[in-house]
Amino acid sequence: MFNSSATWQLLYPIINTNPHFQLWAYELKLTYHNLNSRVKDKVIIVTGANSALGIGRASAHLFAASGAQALYLCDLNDSNLPTHKRELAALYPDTKVHTEKLDATNEEQVAAVCEAAIKQYGRLDIMFANAGVANGVRLHELSGEAFMENVKINLLSVFLCAKYASQAMMVTSKGKPYPGGSIIGTASVAGIRSNAGGSDYSAGKAGVVSLAQTISYQLAGTGVRMNAICPGLIETGMTSAMFEMARSRGSEGKIGQLNPLRRAAVADEVARVALFLGSDESSYVNGQAWAVDGGLSAGK
Repeated sequence: MFNSSATWQLLYPIINTNPHFQLWAYELKLTYHNLNSRVKDKVIIVTGANSALGIGRASAHLFAASGAQALYLCDLNDSNLPTHKRELAALYPDTKVHTEKLDATNEEQVAAVCEAAIKQYGRLDIMFANAGVANGVRLHELSGEAFMENVKINLLSVFLCAKYASQAMMVTSKGKPYPGGSIIGTASVAGIRSNAGGSDYSAGKAGVVSLAQTISYQLAGTGVRMNAICPGLIETGMTSAMFEMARSRGSEGKIGQLNPLRRAAVADEVARVALFLGSDESSYVNGQAWAVDGGLSAGK
């Protein structure tokens, strides 16, 4: 770690005698500082955070490693949230971690967690609306009720998070003198191209892309941005059964062969994009759908 005095004492005799090493050390230390302060002091809510393999958990670790002041980890299934909290507390003691059993389609509960952030910290900076489901049911076997339930979880949850988070992000305080914030909705490559998901899942995720576009305009002048992330094939709790089945058949190497990178992703690769979109580094990125799909959506 570059903030370790022991490390610098060891390197100092070498660095101090060579100007090239001095420049290298300065740039390296500056890079390390920047990477570890990308969301410094920000208060962040992550929905869909329970899965041990999920994008929510991976993002929470990156947010904490990058200087977040506080994290609210939320999920209707909260079985893993205490474990996530212990991990984060051990690795990043400067970040306060709260866990909430939360139904992201429940308007009162979403409003309450946003209000809690304001009451406890006087600010909300990032909302990662990541809750989602997929059922893999074929068209003629899918009931209207099941279709609407899937759309409700994948789309309504993002709308509610955007509605209440944007209001909270406009609250100012001593620690946050100007309004602003970043809302990120988890869509999917299935929301921007065909043949990447079922009809219910794809419709909901296409709606998330549309929300990012329309809400970014509805929030014009507030300093609050909204974007969507569109992951491709990725191993998470939601897709783990498919990956395990492929491993049992010895065909794991065939997963992801349709994209130019010819592999599936892991949660951390999507979480890195969430970190960028949540940080001020993306301050001029608004109303966009970011494909994180190995290049799949670049094809026909």
